[in-house]
Amino acid sequence: QVQLVESGGGLVQAGVSLTLSCTASGRTFSTSAMGWFRQAPGKAREFVAAIGWIGGTTSYADSVKGRFSISRDNAKNTVYLQMNSLKPEDTAVYYCAAESFGRGSSSQAAYDYWGQGTQVTVSS
Repeated sequence: QVQLVESGGGLVQAGVSLTLSCTASGRTFSTSAMGWFRQAPGKAREFVAAIGWIGGTTSYADSVKGRFSISRDNAKNTVYLQMNSLKPEDTAVYYCAAESFGRGSSSQAAYDYWGQGTQVTVSS
């Protein structure tokens, strides 16, 4: 069983940066691809970014490419989402997820474990 706990959300103004963290319990973190997803009010949850467990291969949604950066620290069992130049449309609950031995899929169905989410609100 893997438990994921997100942190770092909050209320910020447009244009600033924010870093989300997701810390995993258990010994499978280093062999899990990690993903970030988000769900805005009234919308379906969508893929944001992912990082594989081998080589740290990353992928991003077009809407955040060039602004967001995903990274991981296996020694700390933590994955990060650095969010720059935030926009009001980035407002959502952000979830991290773990995909055992995965490459970092953009499909929610590929992920085995999910965190509870952290709210990010960007004001204009």
